[in-house]
Amino acid sequence: MSTWAVPGYTESRELGSGASGRVALAVHEETGHPVAVKYLSESLRTRPGFVHEFRAEARLLGGLRSDHVAGLYEYVEGPEGAAIVMELVDGVSLRAVLAREAPLDPEAALVLLKGSLLGLADAHRVGVVHRDYKPENVLVRPDGTSKLVDFGIAATDGTTAGIAGTPSYMAPEQWTGAPASPAADVYAATATFFECLTGRKPYTGENMAELALQHVDAAIPADEVPEPVRSLVQRGLAKSPAQRPAHAEDFVAELEATAGGAYGPDWEERGRGRLAALAALSLLLLPSAPSVPRRSTDTARTILGGTPDWLRAWQPSLRALLVSGAALVAALLLTYGIDRHAPDFGTPRRAAQALATTSAQPTGAGGPTTTAGTGSPTPSSSSSSTSAPPTASGSATEATTQPPASASATTTASASATGAPPTAPATTTAEPTTASPSPTIGVNVKSVTFSGFRQTGTATAAATATVTTDGTGPVTITVAWFTGEVSGQAGSQDGAADTYQRSGSTQYTIALAHTFQGAGCYWSVQARTQPASADGGAFQQLLTRRCIIT
Repeated sequence: MSTWAVPGYTESRELGSGASGRVALAVHEETGHPVAVKYLSESLRTRPGFVHEFRAEARLLGGLRSDHVAGLYEYVEGPEGAAIVMELVDGVSLRAVLAREAPLDPEAALVLLKGSLLGLADAHRVGVVHRDYKPENVLVRPDGTSKLVDFGIAATDGTTAGIAGTPSYMAPEQWTGAPASPAADVYAATATFFECLTGRKPYTGENMAELALQHVDAAIPADEVPEPVRSLVQRGLAKSPAQRPAHAEDFVAELEATAGGAYGPDWEERGRGRLAALAALSLLLLPSAPSVPRRSTDTARTILGGTPDWLRAWQPSLRALLVSGAALVAALLLTYGIDRHAPDFGTPRRAAQALATTSAQPTGAGGPTTTAGTGSPTPSSSSSSTSAPPTASGSATEATTQPPASASATTTASASATGAPPTAPATTTAEPTTASPSPTIGVNVKSVTFSGFRQTGTATAAATATVTTDGTGPVTITVAWFTGEVSGQAGSQDGAADTYQRSGSTQYTIALAHTFQGAGCYWSVQARTQPASADGGAFQQLLTRRCIIT
C-alpha cells in the first residue's frame, strides 16, 4: 500500500477507502485549514486510462463554482501518486440520514431535492453531467442545506461515454450507453427524491438485468408518494428524456410551484429546519473514526437470483428485453473483472514530480509550475508548490477548473470561506459505479485570448484566458503577470509564471487570479502555449484604480 501524501498537507486520519482509492482528512500546513484529500489507488494509478479519468474528475469538479457543490482546491500528481484536494464539507451523507430516519416528511424531501437540483443546475450550466447522483453523493449540512460531491464519472454534455452509473438510479437511456445528458441527472435526483419519501428505491430488481427491465419498461410507482408531489415524480422518472425537464434548473421551477401550492409559502423554512435537525443528530451519532471503511468501487456487484412472482406476471416490452440482455452481459463482464472500455495503453508513463492545477498561492509565495502532462515528460527535480486553500485570515483560496460546454478542463482561482471540519468524508459511495478511461491525441493551438481582465482588490486581479485548439491532445499554457509604470509595456514580471497542462477538448476557458507584489500603476497578464499558438499568444494590460486621479 502506498504511503505517499500530498506535499504541504498533514493527514490526521482516513475517512473512507475502496477499490478506487481512499479519502483522508488533512490539514494545509501553512494555514492550518482542514481539507479532504482523495487519493487514486495504487493499482489504478499504474493504468494510464484511470489516471486520465482521475484528472478529468478534478477538471470537471474544479469548473463548478457553486454553493451546492463541494469545491476543488487543487489536483496533485507525481511519480508516487495522484490526489484531489477538496473542500471538507461539514455534513453527513444523505444515505446516513435515510438509514436512520427514512422516510422523510415531504417538505424536508423537497428541500433536499431543491438543493441537489441547484448543484446539478450549476453543473449543467457549464456543460457537465454528473451521471452518478445518489444518496451517497449528497452531503447534508447542519444548517439543512446540502452539497453534491463525487464527479468521478462525470462527462461533458452530449458525449458518448458508455454505460456508467449506479444501477438503482440510472435513467433508461444510461443502460443503452446513450450520450450523457442533464435529463439523466434529473432522473437520478427524482429516484433519490422517491427514496426520501418512501424509504425505498423506485425499482428493486435483484440484479442489473432486472433493474434494466424495470427502469426501461416498468410503470412509474408515483402512487406510493404523497399525492401533492406525484406530478414531480411522474415528470422526473419519465422513461423518455424528452418527457423530463431538460435541465435541473427547469425542474427547480416546477418543484417550487408544486411545493408552494401544496405546503404554503413557508415550506422551505420548515423543511430546512427538519433536515438540520436530522443532520445534527446523525453527526452526533457518528463514531469518532469509521469502524467500517466506506466503499467506492469501480466494478459492479451482481446478484443473480430467482425472479419474484410480481415480475413473472409483468410482460416487458421487446425494447426492455434487449436492454436487460445488454445489462446482463455488462454485469457478467464487470463481475469477472473484464475491463470493457480501457484499451491497452502499454507501459504506464511517469508523470513529473508534481502537477497542481492552480494559480492561487499562500501570501508571498510564487506561482505553481505544472511540469507533467499526458505525454512523457522528464520529472522535475523539485515538487510543484501547493495552493493555499485559505489565507491566514480564514478566507479560502480555491483553485478550480472551468470547462465550457465543449471542454473537460480549465483552471480557476476564487475566494470562498469554509466552515468547521466535517465528520463525514467529502466523497463516499456505497453502491457500485463504473466508468471508462480514454486516450488523448496530438494538437495544434489556433488562438489564445483574454477577457474580463479586472482589478478585484488593492493588490489582486482576475482574468479569463481562452485557448482554442484543433484537436484534443495535450497543450501547455504558461501565464505570467507583470507590473510597470508605462502604458503598452509589460514592465517587470511579478512572481513566477503559472503553467497549466490541458487535454481532452478543443477549447479551454481558464479563470485566473493573481496577488501582485509590485507597486506599478499598470498590471499586465500574458499567456503563451506549447505548441506555440498560431496568433503568438495573448497580452492584456489595465490601469489600476490606485493610480487613477479623479
